[in-house]
Amino acid sequence: MKYRKSIVGGLVAIVVLFLVFSSLTTVPSGNRGVLLQFGAVQPTVLSEGLHFRIPFIQTVQQIEVRVQKEESSQSAASKDLQMVTTKVAVNYSVDPEAVNKLYQQIGMDYRSRIVDPAIAESLKAITARYTAEELISKRPEVSAEVKDMLSKKLSKYYMELEDINIKEFAFSEEFNKAIESKQTAEQNALKAKRDLDRVKIEAQQQITQAEAEAQALKLKKLEVTPELIQLKQIEVQEKALEKWDGKLPSVTGGATPFIDVSGITKK
Repeated sequence: MKYRKSIVGGLVAIVVLFLVFSSLTTVPSGNRGVLLQFGAVQPTVLSEGLHFRIPFIQTVQQIEVRVQKEESSQSAASKDLQMVTTKVAVNYSVDPEAVNKLYQQIGMDYRSRIVDPAIAESLKAITARYTAEELISKRPEVSAEVKDMLSKKLSKYYMELEDINIKEFAFSEEFNKAIESKQTAEQNALKAKRDLDRVKIEAQQQITQAEAEAQALKLKKLEVTPELIQLKQIEVQEKALEKWDGKLPSVTGGATPFIDVSGITKK
């Protein structure tokens, strides 16, 4: 009888301990707990840490509320009907205060049911507003519009868009060749324009230099007077006279310099 009581007491203790431990639940860091009672979602959202629940009646579904990353590649037609494949990385998170509503209305597969379709729809809608070249030249503007549209779509389902990064726009081979040809033509046209501008500048410089030389020559001609010519002749004769030793050259056959002595005497 004594042993029977001990066994019963032990069993009761085990049951009590089992019930106590079964009533405890832990919500890990970066998660929230959705409290279910007989499968029905309760309004209470369990935060991180230790919580009590009714064993066999209540269960807890964990939902991550950290920032999550989704990468996607979507093909769509641009405004000028060019096929564009866009690679995008999206960072989003679940509203910590609304995880119970998310679980109740969408379930745990919210990524495939909501996030992926929303990314695809937003990319296709915004891509159609721009030409292929504009998608490249206006990437920040395109990214901002995609972010705005995607943010509105996710917010309807208790999710918040953190950031979006358009990693690449990929076009058809024909379009890439057309872009390359256009860039080559633009570079050639720019080089031709630079060469033409250089030729024009050099020609203008030559014209300016010629005009300056002509103006200088004209001024020199204006400065030449009969008196100046006579003065120069006298200066030349004086210099020749200073060098003359009073003897006539002994070598014949050459021209003897003419010195106008009378002009010097009159002076």
